[in-house]
Amino acid sequence: MMNIIERGANLKDFLLQKYFDASNNLPSWIITSCVTALTLAVLISQYIPIVPKYIADLSVLGYQLNKFGYSLVIVILFYFVKTTLGFIFYQSIGDGKKWLVFYFTSTKFYFVLSFLLIILCVTHYYFPIDRNKMFLYYLFFFSFVFIFKVFFYLFHKNNVLPEKWYYKFLYICTLQIAPLLLLWKLLFF
Repeated sequence: MMNIIERGANLKDFLLQKYFDASNNLPSWIITSCVTALTLAVLISQYIPIVPKYIADLSVLGYQLNKFGYSLVIVILFYFVKTTLGFIFYQSIGDGKKWLVFYFTSTKFYFVLSFLLIILCVTHYYFPIDRNKMFLYYLFFFSFVFIFKVFFYLFHKNNVLPEKWYYKFLYICTLQIAPLLLLWKLLFF
């Protein structure tokens, strides 16, 4: 991605790039989203207790979803719904142009997060660790990432969240907290 889409930019240049100087924002966002969704699905698929019976009984061309497939479908659905609702939110409050700056800024956040997820996946699968203890550490890690992401969006210099405080509160509750609760329910209950 850095060589072709970002025209040979190094990591520092990519992360410090301003919105008005950037090009190819949409392909960078799509690639970063795919990598994040894939690595997140790989990481959490080991902790899903079971695939729900109504999903496991589905067969498409003779194939059925295992834990990884189920978690990948749920994570992709989660990000698709969250992105769609975010777009609708920005359009409905009349800040449609800010949506472009928002996904540009979120691409940088998820780019760094994808590196951390790759490190966690390598650690999880190639080093002897206690999975039960790691689950608790993963919960703390993702809680910290969630809180950091909210503050990252609130205080970023691009002002990616709406100007009025009640829109910020609405965004955090409906587009950050509620989708995470839905994701948790789909994966673990």
